[in-house]
Amino acid sequence: MKKALVCGAGGFIGGHLVKRLKKEDFWVRGVDLKHHEFCETAADEFVIGDLRDPLVCKKVLDEPFDEVYQLAADMGGAGYIFTGDNDAVVMHNSAAINLNIVDIAKDVGVKKIFYSSSACVYPQHIQEDPDNPGLPEDSAYPAHPDSEYGWEKLFSERLYLSYYRNFGLEVRIARFHNIFGPDGTWTGGREKAPAAMCRKIAEALNHGEIEMWGDGLQTRSFLYIDECLEGLRKLMDSTFTGPVNIGSEEMVTINQLAAMVMEIAGKELSIRHIDGPQGVRGRKSDNTLIFEKLGWKPSRPLKEGLEKTYPWIEEQVRKQKSKLRK
Repeated sequence: MKKALVCGAGGFIGGHLVKRLKKEDFWVRGVDLKHHEFCETAADEFVIGDLRDPLVCKKVLDEPFDEVYQLAADMGGAGYIFTGDNDAVVMHNSAAINLNIVDIAKDVGVKKIFYSSSACVYPQHIQEDPDNPGLPEDSAYPAHPDSEYGWEKLFSERLYLSYYRNFGLEVRIARFHNIFGPDGTWTGGREKAPAAMCRKIAEALNHGEIEMWGDGLQTRSFLYIDECLEGLRKLMDSTFTGPVNIGSEEMVTINQLAAMVMEIAGKELSIRHIDGPQGVRGRKSDNTLIFEKLGWKPSRPLKEGLEKTYPWIEEQVRKQKSKLRK
């Protein structure tokens, strides 16, 4: 039986990844600062620990795991990443985790390690046109990410690749593009756009109004969690190091995203555009490289993923309202 360590197993992608690995008959140890907020872990063993602490990292990385997945990071949506208020903690916390994990993985002889990077590594100046935001992997340099979160991700990519070159550590790196689905953060400021939109629409009365940051013409692509894990597992089973995009090429404006969710919810709502952090004007995945190397591309439309996500968030909104009434 193969053994895997999932760092960040109490988070959205990490929680889903643990379930996927268990279905593939892995023995899985998860580690995070907290238990998963929305579901019981499927891990064989779950350690509560702070990976900024080298002693915790040595405790959970105590043997040459077949596969290590490093998803742990200080992160959030636009309301957390793009205000500038959290830059220092984002950079310090995530960099400390990666410096610890990669060095100890090398020392104990881990067979293969995955690092989850982000589309935020791409230069801000090539994402100003909402109609032409495709991002091939080689466009990350010359570097000019749109946030300190993106700078830290780019630094950590280079960190892992240097361990690959200097020590022969088998590394796999993917740049995730806006992954969404059930069992993820949906309120509180760290949620991503699909979850925020689902929440606002679930909370609104029919024929009411929702608020949206910016003019809604900024473009994005969003990838459902099951598709993300399929691409991730193909990468780990391959001999390709990366970095490689894992995302969708189905581009929508945020206004179109809202319209899709309204249709799923069966609500007619107006949108009030307000000032707020928006990130870049245009961003979508370019899947040329991953299709060439792994023969993979997403197979499901955005709306299908939203149809699975909206009812879950609607249920969370109902539960929250019920608690407040009590």
